[in-house]
Amino acid sequence: MESQEHAEPPRERGPQPVPPSGGGEGALRVVLADDHPVVRTGLAALLESVRDGTPGVSVVGVASGGREAVRAAVTLRPHVVVMDIRMPDMNGIEATREIGRVAPSVAVLMLTMVEEDDSVFAAMRAGARGYVLKGAGQDEIVRAIRAVAAGEAIFGPGVARRVLGQLSRPLPQPDPCPALTPRERDVLTLIAAGTPNATVAARLGLSPKTVSNHMSAVLAKLGVADRAEAAAWAREAGLGPAVDP
Repeated sequence: MESQEHAEPPRERGPQPVPPSGGGEGALRVVLADDHPVVRTGLAALLESVRDGTPGVSVVGVASGGREAVRAAVTLRPHVVVMDIRMPDMNGIEATREIGRVAPSVAVLMLTMVEEDDSVFAAMRAGARGYVLKGAGQDEIVRAIRAVAAGEAIFGPGVARRVLGQLSRPLPQPDPCPALTPRERDVLTLIAAGTPNATVAARLGLSPKTVSNHMSAVLAKLGVADRAEAAAWAREAGLGPAVDP
């Protein structure tokens, strides 16, 4: 009876080290993580052509997915991983978070087409030091690589405007009295505007007795003695304008 040879199962593909590309002595070691070979090849060629000073940039490895990028960060110990977001098996944000855990000295620069606010801030929370959009020029990409390698945070111009826009938004104010119900707050806001109880009742579609009950609850929750003190408290707390009719 003839024996049959059993083929070994295919091994999981790992990150692909490449011979260091130029950059000179002291060059920054970079891994490129992107699932499109054309992008990896083009970006490597772009970085190899940099001749504008030191430190130079040397591409020491490439990865086609998030897990490969993590393994490359551990095995190749680059200064920077240039990371896309949308990749198979583990996306770039998840990979960035894992690199921060297993290779915290490796900086991550996101280089992606994705510019939604959620992705930008998710990448920053995951530990990325920079976020640049694909289509950026050679100078911008190289400057970003050097910046994150030096411990700086950097954003492409369009991304920076979005980040600054988010940061400039006023912070939500804490509720001065969270114990108040929405209806009690409506009553208090009208009272603070000097509105008589009968008008409060008409504005809110309540009976005068119900308004009195709400006011009694408001006084108890605020710890004040009367309507005048409640109105003063409300104005000092900066409650909104009176409820529209």
